[in-house]
Amino acid sequence: MRVETVSSPHIFPAVSNRCFACGQDHPCGLHLSFAESGAGEVRSNWRPETQWEGFRGVIHGGIVSTVLDEAMSKAAATGGTPAYTCDLRVRLKRHVTPGERLEVRGWVVDRTKRKVLTEATISDAGGCELAHAWATFLEVPGGRAVGDER
Repeated sequence: MRVETVSSPHIFPAVSNRCFACGQDHPCGLHLSFAESGAGEVRSNWRPETQWEGFRGVIHGGIVSTVLDEAMSKAAATGGTPAYTCDLRVRLKRHVTPGERLEVRGWVVDRTKRKVLTEATISDAGGCELAHAWATFLEVPGGRAVGDER
């Protein structure tokens, strides 16, 4: 198993079971699963695998960015409406190592009309921040994303 879900009253399902980040049916996907841990905040535990390495012993920065984007997407969705990423900035502070148990956290900073400002972090077991991200999301009119299988 790649992800251990943090216990919470609300677990976020994938919009699509084929989603690379959170879809449980994607054969090469990350299979991320997030739980709400407070108002506008989500968490997950993630143990990256060697198949996502860029350099030996270092998880590819694009994978790390994807995990952060997904955390912020789930945090944005705590408002009840799916949203698309329209601006993403990632700071990779330290390398992420395969097999390491990590905590992923995403939260909403501000909501204005359809715009949602978010942040996310990935930290190691000792609480050291390995990566930090900031993103702006735009809520989907009508509440249904393209390809939504609900």
